[in-house]
Amino acid sequence: MSKIKRGKGTTRATTGNEFEIDQKVQRSFTEKTWDETITKDSWMVFKIMAEFVDGYERLAKIGPCVSIFGSARLQPGSEYYELAVEIAEKITEIGFGVITGGGPGIMEAGNKGAHKGGGKSIGLNIELPFEQHFNPYIDKGYSLDFDYFFVRKVMFVKYSQGFIVMPGGFGTLDELLEAMTLIQTNKIGRFPIVLVGSDYWKGLLDWFKDTLLENGMISEEDLSLYRVVDTADDAVAHIKAFYDKYTVNVNF
Repeated sequence: MSKIKRGKGTTRATTGNEFEIDQKVQRSFTEKTWDETITKDSWMVFKIMAEFVDGYERLAKIGPCVSIFGSARLQPGSEYYELAVEIAEKITEIGFGVITGGGPGIMEAGNKGAHKGGGKSIGLNIELPFEQHFNPYIDKGYSLDFDYFFVRKVMFVKYSQGFIVMPGGFGTLDELLEAMTLIQTNKIGRFPIVLVGSDYWKGLLDWFKDTLLENGMISEEDLSLYRVVDTADDAVAHIKAFYDKYTVNVNF
């Protein structure tokens, strides 16, 4: 424990983690020196560029893929973990590879299913200060590391022909809403987005309708940006039906 002054004559005990957060907040209001600006902020641009270049070069020839998102906390044997394995395996059977965040939980399940189905299994890992690590089901040469979430999200959107979104937390919601926003604003072409688990997503989807739509924040047609399913067969069928309309041979 350590004590930090909070205003005139007041103190409160904080944990080590709280102290670190406090220091970060204080540093954000401190004017940077010229040397700090040049050596940190300016050179950061080159690191970001390097991540983009590496991602583009290594993913350019992966062929058609579907990204699978979901919680890193779900364990083998849990309902949604096993469902993600089944979905990924069936996705490969219709000619798609699978892209995940490369870590444990649903990400591992997605890569595991692709591996079982003999399809391409790609992992876009993110460097975090805690447990994230590559799972063992990613194809050699297709495990990429990123420091920046926004670069990683660009890769998901650019190299995916569909999103399958399993139950997850803030990170999963971030990836889902990023894609929906880009499609809604015509920044990218439309592609299928499948939410798996009607009970899990019900609260969020009700909020879309009862709050966002009711208050005019979205339009009725925005509710058609996604499809909700409960089975692997329905998830894969929606992806297949979307591309059957365009007579595209995805298995190349």
